[in-house]
Amino acid sequence: MTEAHRGHLAMLAFSALVAGSFSLGSMAAPHIAPEALNAVRFVLAALIMAALMWATGGMERSALRAPWRYFAMATLLVAYFVLMFEGLKTGAPVSMAAVFTLTPVIAAGFGWLLLRQILTPRMALALCIGAVGAIWVIFRAELSAFLAFGVGRGEMIYFVGCVAHALYAPLVPKLNRGERPVVFTFGTLTAGAVLLLIFGASALVSTDWAALPGIVWITIAYTSVFASALTFLLLQYASLRIPSAKVMAYTYLTPSWVILWEMALGRPLPPLLILVGVGMTIAALALLLKDDSQVRGRVPSEG
Repeated sequence: MTEAHRGHLAMLAFSALVAGSFSLGSMAAPHIAPEALNAVRFVLAALIMAALMWATGGMERSALRAPWRYFAMATLLVAYFVLMFEGLKTGAPVSMAAVFTLTPVIAAGFGWLLLRQILTPRMALALCIGAVGAIWVIFRAELSAFLAFGVGRGEMIYFVGCVAHALYAPLVPKLNRGERPVVFTFGTLTAGAVLLLIFGASALVSTDWAALPGIVWITIAYTSVFASALTFLLLQYASLRIPSAKVMAYTYLTPSWVILWEMALGRPLPPLLILVGVGMTIAALALLLKDDSQVRGRVPSEG
């Protein structure tokens, strides 16, 4: 298996794990402030990653140079996750996941600006198809909603977070100085925990932790282990092996995974017509993943 194939496999797992955050998050969001929930998850995820890091060789002294890099990356992730849970208070999981599928288009732009990664015609076509599919789902397959720009408040809030997430992928190879993915992930998570403990202090103090329903603790546990520590590691691992646009292309699978999560949790499914847009995002993924050799520009190698 080539390094590129390993990167693709990592992103396949990433997309499935991320999808769970939408379904569980929508159930937990009304009960806890986004800053409080994410502060706890970042602290727990950092501790998990610390254990994994020391079990696999520890932290190199060189990784402590330029700690501002970790805070730069963490700022983007904190913005993404806080805005995601804020948006989930009013946005439906499937439509929120569709907003997430707009990140490859934005990531492609950041990839060109930061790394001069150039899109092939096939990749550009795939991004366009995926974007149309995402818009189809976001506007609930209703032309009147599109013409009136009837986007929900939750989706608009989350879109701002997705811009931050899209910038994260190309910044990984830009700021990585040879650190192992587990070390770089630990630094980012620790910086994120510090930021959230500072800016989310009031939310942490005002939360009645003993009165929180079980779904909040389930969501914190899931997002800490699977949707934070593991997905951050997978994302950084993949970002060092495949171009930014293709890394984020796997977000096109998220609405499909979310539908499966919703089915498993016994929640209502979206209207059948919306599945047309979901199908378009899957078609976009297939186009993006076809023939890696056609990607031009600098593709970061493993550090």
